[in-house]
Amino acid sequence: MKKIAFSGTLDPITNGHMWVIGEARALADEVTVFLSENPFKKPQFPAGKRKQIIELSAAERGWDNVHVVIVKGDYTARAAKKHGIDYLIRGIRNTADFDYENLIQQTNVDVLHGAKTIFVMPPRDLGSVSSSFVRALQGPVGWHWSMKKFVPGPAYTAWILDWLRKEWEALWQYQNAAPQATADADRWFERLTGPSSYGGGTRHYHNLDHLVHGLSEIGVWAANVEADQQDADTLRKAFWFHDAVYQHDAGGLSDEEESARLWLDSGLDRAAVEDVTQLIRATDHFQESAIAHRLKNILLGADLAILGQEDDVYDTYRKAIRMEYAHVPNAKYREHRCKALTHFLRKAQTGTLYADVYFSGQYNQRAMANLQREIAELSGKSQSL
Repeated sequence: MKKIAFSGTLDPITNGHMWVIGEARALADEVTVFLSENPFKKPQFPAGKRKQIIELSAAERGWDNVHVVIVKGDYTARAAKKHGIDYLIRGIRNTADFDYENLIQQTNVDVLHGAKTIFVMPPRDLGSVSSSFVRALQGPVGWHWSMKKFVPGPAYTAWILDWLRKEWEALWQYQNAAPQATADADRWFERLTGPSSYGGGTRHYHNLDHLVHGLSEIGVWAANVEADQQDADTLRKAFWFHDAVYQHDAGGLSDEEESARLWLDSGLDRAAVEDVTQLIRATDHFQESAIAHRLKNILLGADLAILGQEDDVYDTYRKAIRMEYAHVPNAKYREHRCKALTHFLRKAQTGTLYADVYFSGQYNQRAMANLQREIAELSGKSQSL
């Protein structure tokens, strides 16, 4: 039985790495991933977490013959000998990769007397994908949509949860907070990102992606207009909670009111409790005209920024919305969706969809085009669906 091993820091593991592991599976009965723990590198995740991500990524594809071994302070070639590995496998993306990997291969064989290396070349769409490339995407608005294209699902989820965690800790100033305050904040982070809220399996749009997008929008807005830090933090607190409850239940309180009450129950910021509560209530798009708040236009701009994205992002969004309302019959969904979109389109045409000049300049024109296109398709005036 032949055994092949693939090695790397894999922070994060990419679709390119997964392709190489898939090639190894086609050649061998058993594949081992040697996960390097190098004290001179500072990865996003510790080795144990990276191991879990790789295992989940393999399981997601139904690969039951891939095993992950953490290698601490040793050469991959020596680890391969210890585990009875016949061959190592490496992906070659360009001539620079080949020169480097060939040198490593010669060292493995001639100096360490280890396993020989098989070189494989990934398809063109994966040729430029590396961990460093993926890490460099992080930051601007929409970075998570780009990242999602290049990594397996478990790696993506782990990465955005880590990003959200850092955002949350900065918001609540963990470095200066008392232990009880951080414990309370931890509990609410787990609740908001967990299955009963943004991390829920039926949250196809109002989910962790939406949270990342909105918080990114607020951060970039604050940087561009040099916003007051307290105002920026008030917006962040409201956005964290504004869709915490999303049940689309026609009876009882609105989701926005339920979310506002959840914020009140949290007790996270007693000094600004009413300020944030009223801002959350203002995210009810059909009631916001009756609610006054100095930051309402900013929060609504961040919330509705999705309407002004490029075609591929917008189309993913509208499909996700349909999935969230999968329980609604097609005819009824088209009727109510058209009504909501027409409401937004009229506001865009009158310059009130994005009442804040920053968001209007960024998104209004594109939003009108997207809304008109979807309305035409829903009403049967377009050939595409």
